[in-house]
Amino acid sequence: MVDSDSAADADTTDDTDNNAETDEGTVIRSGRDFEQEYRLDAAEAGSFLIDVGEQLRDADDLTITTDEWKLPFSFGEPVELSIDFEGVGEPELEIELELPGRTDESAPNVE
Repeated sequence: MVDSDSAADADTTDDTDNNAETDEGTVIRSGRDFEQEYRLDAAEAGSFLIDVGEQLRDADDLTITTDEWKLPFSFGEPVELSIDFEGVGEPELEIELELPGRTDESAPNVE
């Protein structure tokens, strides 16, 4: 389980119709949009990325949690990794990882 519990700046889009309240907080479900941003120091961001990487390497599911919410996600293949470097003015490096969702559906029978 990946835990991203420290937030300096957070922005959450809320739609409780597709969420379930549990003892562990709100469970983010399919069928809704959710976004939260964090401003972390490099060591804490690195620790989070290591936890995410270990989940990607070892499992087919990723769960990200805080004290308020839990986001379980079953991912598929291929994973898309994008690296964007802007070196003009104030240099900035952006690393983006997109995980496609996995479905548990199977194909219909052909007779």
